[in-house]
Amino acid sequence: MASEQVVKQYLAYWFQLGKKVIIGGSGKALIPQSIMQGGVYSQEFEKCWQLITSPEARDSHLEGTPETISELLTDPWQVMPCARCTMPVPMLNVGIPSLTCPCNDLSNWPNSELPAPRSPVNSQAGLIGICDRVENRTWGS
Repeated sequence: MASEQVVKQYLAYWFQLGKKVIIGGSGKALIPQSIMQGGVYSQEFEKCWQLITSPEARDSHLEGTPETISELLTDPWQVMPCARCTMPVPMLNVGIPSLTCPCNDLSNWPNSELPAPRSPVNSQAGLIGICDRVENRTWGS
């Protein structure tokens, strides 16, 4: 089963490439303008996540994919890197994997000259780790 955090990361990566979520029932396309804020997902992204995972929108799916977000949060699914572009793609734990990736309709992807999508980074935690290593180093030994 793909955890909630893994599915959120999957969506965040694809949002960074301009993919939208199609809201089940309404057919409305949704993409947050802001995905990350500092070292966490933005409030806009979190509101989008709440909408996507609500019972009213249970048939929501990433544009260009047949799997719903609610399906990805069940046992037979996991999220793995695409063999073509290394972006996260959903795969069944059993059976034949899907041959399509959401990147199949992006004419400019993969593109090694652009920064790859990423997860939020907690810079403060990284700096604290560096300070701790410097303080614990024995000088002149």
